[in-house]
Amino acid sequence: MQKHEKKSHWENIYQTKNLSEVSWFQEKPETSLAFLKKLKIPLDAKIIDCGGGDSFFVDNLLSLGYQDITVLDISEKALDKAKLRLGPKAARVRWIVADITTYQPEEKYDFWHDRAVFHFLSSEEADSYLSKIHANLNPNGYLVVGTFSEKGPNKCSGIQVQHYSENRLSIVIGKYLEKLFCLTVDHLTPSRSVQNFVFCSFQKEMSKSVPTSFQNLLY
Repeated sequence: MQKHEKKSHWENIYQTKNLSEVSWFQEKPETSLAFLKKLKIPLDAKIIDCGGGDSFFVDNLLSLGYQDITVLDISEKALDKAKLRLGPKAARVRWIVADITTYQPEEKYDFWHDRAVFHFLSSEEADSYLSKIHANLNPNGYLVVGTFSEKGPNKCSGIQVQHYSENRLSIVIGKYLEKLFCLTVDHLTPSRSVQNFVFCSFQKEMSKSVPTSFQNLLY
């Protein structure tokens, strides 16, 4: 799928479906919040939710008292829905409409959250994305990524996805960041089907150098 087609595709998804109809809907993203607690992310940490769309992760961050939140998504319609839901609280969040594969962050972050992007990326896109994360995480900053596991579906919203095991994520992302811990979870969709995810956390170590490419490790 070409980049301009990708944006049109997601704009159409968010324009034609309600939040409770999409497979990734979670009123309370328990797993992501558990990582936040386990890693003891302070309330003044700079947080980015990459591919956040109109998910409820931002609602929960605000309720917990987090003060510096950025939500990035390729779909403007998705972010508009989130802003409408949050009402006046939306002014406390920085909203960015962008394709993360081409966007260059203007800030550095302490906590990078991704439950929606990584498994859609090709090997070339993932390579560029991980370099970007490494460059834009503060020292000792964290990445938490959730992807479809090897038991997950082959497609999401009509797009082919990559499947990851804990070991594969460890190899791929471990070239950039230090792995901390992982877990697998079952996500129950609004249609009552079960999708298996693997979540892993990583930390930026200043001694970790960025490789030229890891594409040969992917398959």
